[in-house]
Amino acid sequence: MAGRLEGKRAIVIGAGSSGPGWGNGKAAAVLFAREGARVLCVDVNAAAAAETVGIIEGEGGTARAFRADVTDGAQVAALVEDCLAAWGGIDVLQFNVGILGLGGPVEASEETWRRVLDVNLTSLFLCSKHVLPVMERQFEATGKGGAIVAISSIAGIRDIGVPYVAYNASKGAVIPFVRSVALQYAKKGIRANAVLPGLMNTPMIREPLKDAYAGGDIEKMIAIRDAQCPTGRMGDAWDVAYASLFLASDEAKYVTATELVVDGGMTAKCV
Repeated sequence: MAGRLEGKRAIVIGAGSSGPGWGNGKAAAVLFAREGARVLCVDVNAAAAAETVGIIEGEGGTARAFRADVTDGAQVAALVEDCLAAWGGIDVLQFNVGILGLGGPVEASEETWRRVLDVNLTSLFLCSKHVLPVMERQFEATGKGGAIVAISSIAGIRDIGVPYVAYNASKGAVIPFVRSVALQYAKKGIRANAVLPGLMNTPMIREPLKDAYAGGDIEKMIAIRDAQCPTGRMGDAWDVAYASLFLASDEAKYVTATELVVDGGMTAKCV
């Protein structure tokens, strides 16, 4: 089923990886390009965005790199304008931004709370603010709007054993945000959905979580998290990327205002 995004123009926010290997956004950007999309790879780390573009171009795809801090509305407006100047429209916004902040309400600092909410949630608000008018104009002109896919987390709906209240709150808030956007724009040809990954073995977890789980032992931390999953192993970035691909594609044309859980069955467990 090659070409599931043929001819589409996609923006992937968080398209670089936070460390060696495949992060969710990097995998999504590469997969979208493999399926025919032209991809604007946006990341706060310019080198990471450029690496993803290099992979896409090396496979014969089309991509551009854009360095932006998406907690800044002016920078979000600039990345949208870059996509419009290059390709004339935006068909897919895949939002894949998230940072962790350890601690409950007592342990976490105000600075950590505000930073995590700003990065994980305010940035989604800003990206939507600047992308939605583009998709709405497209619908008025052509009858085709667009799709927004936001990466949330099962930590937004379940406790997963690590106290990071700011992360949980921010990822939980992504869900009603997406529902609200989806319902407001349903008659304007724009769909919005969330993907809720479970425990994933990506670069993002290694350094931030090694102390919380296993006293600094990364391999032990991975083993503990694998054992928590009904499948006996964590998922990976490609599991999230393929879920995003479905929701971004026309195969999901009647799917909006919903959450796709990608967790190997973890949230189905009683304990």
